[in-house]
Amino acid sequence: MPSTRRMLRFLGLACVPLAMLAARAAHADLTDEIQVYDDSINRRGQLGLELHLNTTLEGRSTPAWPGEIPPNHGFRTTMEWSYGITDTLEAGLYLPLVHDGTGTTYFPGPRLRMKWIPHRPATGSSGMFYGLNIEVSAVNGRFEQGRPAVEFRPIVGYRSSLWLVSFNPVIDETYRSRYVSNRPDFNPGLKIARTVGQGTSLGIEYYDDFGSIGNFAPPRRQNQQLFAAMDVTRGPLPFNVGIGHGLNASSDRLTLKAILEVPLD
Repeated sequence: MPSTRRMLRFLGLACVPLAMLAARAAHADLTDEIQVYDDSINRRGQLGLELHLNTTLEGRSTPAWPGEIPPNHGFRTTMEWSYGITDTLEAGLYLPLVHDGTGTTYFPGPRLRMKWIPHRPATGSSGMFYGLNIEVSAVNGRFEQGRPAVEFRPIVGYRSSLWLVSFNPVIDETYRSRYVSNRPDFNPGLKIARTVGQGTSLGIEYYDDFGSIGNFAPPRRQNQQLFAAMDVTRGPLPFNVGIGHGLNASSDRLTLKAILEVPLD
């Protein structure tokens, strides 16, 4: 199929910058956004705002490196502003706040992104989609192991009236870290959802942190989380909510998350 060939060609091109990653690297630890990207994108000239909320009810309480603030009992709030440059290209700005387990509030630092979705099915149609999101951040060393950081997030999936499947094979490249490997990290995310009513879908979201490329951590040491999630796109305030469970002793045991789409029109 032509669309499949285009998708495979896109994946090949997307892998070029990923294969060139060879500088100092580590994964990003700030969980200000828990989301699998799909083909959603703003129209040309459209301004968007999403509010990301998540909290670790039961998780890691020991710092992973000197000075780190662990996620246990933390609450994270992030404003994500977005703007449609074209119908296929979108810019975004993240402004996170972190409230740690002691009640102290921090501004870790901004994130900037560009999302490109060159192919997706027309509204009401079924088909494959693909794209790429590139994000640059300068987050405080209390939350990430090195700065600045660059994230490459290929977006590949399929959407129909009943099903949504989206896969993000994320590559994290972080610089100037003293405590971790000098290789980029592989952090994939997968979402599978089924429509159960008008504007409502239920599904799962899976997130994994394999560790450094070429030197993956054993499964028992990977950060693996599985979320039961619900998406509601109808009504005045579309939202995504989920409850996540860690799949091993190295993962946060219980996480709650929500994404609210704030109406600006």
